[in-house]
Amino acid sequence: MSNLVIVGTQWGDEGKGKIVDLLASSADAVVRFQGGHNAGHTLVINSKTFKLSLLPSGIVRQKLSIIGNGVVVDPIHLEKEIREITNQGINVNSSNFVISSDCFIILPIHKYIDSLRENQKKGSKKIGTTGRGIGPAYEDKVSRRGIRFSDFKNLEELKEKFISIYNHHNVWIEKFEGKELSYRDDFETILKCYQNLSKYMDKTWLLLKQLNDKNRKILFEGAQGFYLDLDHGTYPYVTSSNTVASNASTGSGSNPKYLKKTLGITKAYTTRVGNGPFPTEEDNDVGEKLGKIGNEFGTVTGRKRRCGWLDILMLKKAITVSGINGLVLTKLDVLDSFKDIKICTSYKINNQIVQDYPSNLSSQQSIVPIYETLQGWEEKTKGITKFEKLPLNAQNYVKRISTLVDCDIDIISTGPERDENIILNEAFN
Repeated sequence: MSNLVIVGTQWGDEGKGKIVDLLASSADAVVRFQGGHNAGHTLVINSKTFKLSLLPSGIVRQKLSIIGNGVVVDPIHLEKEIREITNQGINVNSSNFVISSDCFIILPIHKYIDSLRENQKKGSKKIGTTGRGIGPAYEDKVSRRGIRFSDFKNLEELKEKFISIYNHHNVWIEKFEGKELSYRDDFETILKCYQNLSKYMDKTWLLLKQLNDKNRKILFEGAQGFYLDLDHGTYPYVTSSNTVASNASTGSGSNPKYLKKTLGITKAYTTRVGNGPFPTEEDNDVGEKLGKIGNEFGTVTGRKRRCGWLDILMLKKAITVSGINGLVLTKLDVLDSFKDIKICTSYKINNQIVQDYPSNLSSQQSIVPIYETLQGWEEKTKGITKFEKLPLNAQNYVKRISTLVDCDIDIISTGPERDENIILNEAFN
């Protein structure tokens, strides 16, 4: 058995979608286990671009694709995404796509309240939410108000739950806008969506057990990145779920004994969307150059990403907490034209040298990065598929990262296309 968990090690946007697509060729099933349609995965296949935010990336390869119970689902968006990918020639049916009936759903009022709250914040106080209702939906789940797909079996009880949720959020909406939102139209809209989507729903925990009993290869696909984790990230500038690898079990219903390997996806530099601490940010010409070459704009929101150098201390923490035993280094080719490349190897906080990433927000904001500078290669690496074909300085950069974090680098991505990779170690053993 060789099940594989894939998670991001930074603030998301590390290129997980492409790597999941690559490895899905060897998998029997791909499972999403947390987040919602705030996650953006871009796949480029034969110069054709697929943009997914809720569907598991394995659907493009027509692999069995499962949305686990830990995902919050916007039924309206899911229908739209299925239509879009169908129009691109990808067949989505009940044989290759399954939704957990235990998934909690995102209602229109969740999206409304999400944007309203964010708009009340000023400047750096803004979290940087996508406004897609993810946070409020998770809040209702934790507060035991939430609605799951399984609740649609009893329409009278379902209507009562709708009313309860709308009554709760309308207190806040009325305070700031002097009006209330009616549940009635939204109830009918969501009910119609459910009727269209119900053919995909099943007990996914049981399906995963059956797959494991048959020794099938399962790939668990995380969304966002380690430092957006609700418990371990740069709180409060985080998402509303746990992005760490251990949540692959909780968010899917798969027995943790079946999770055999964890791959951490790491960009060769660092990016972040929205506010929050970013120790190695280059708010200057270097950052602009990284962003321009790397096309650093959010798949979901289109927002410009902040850019900076690779942070080894942050990467070490992600590796330790998520139990990562193999790294995938993406976007190496973005660094091709840099004369010098920096790696942050320690911090200075209040004139003290620090070797671990702090959890306190004020300490995070006070970090002065200490860099090790490596000589760039100033040669093209895009599309290279053999490690020995990389320029020597590019090889040295990869080896140095592996040494500093004490973790093997299994795959190097050298471009956005499906086949632009260097495979050093097979992910599925």
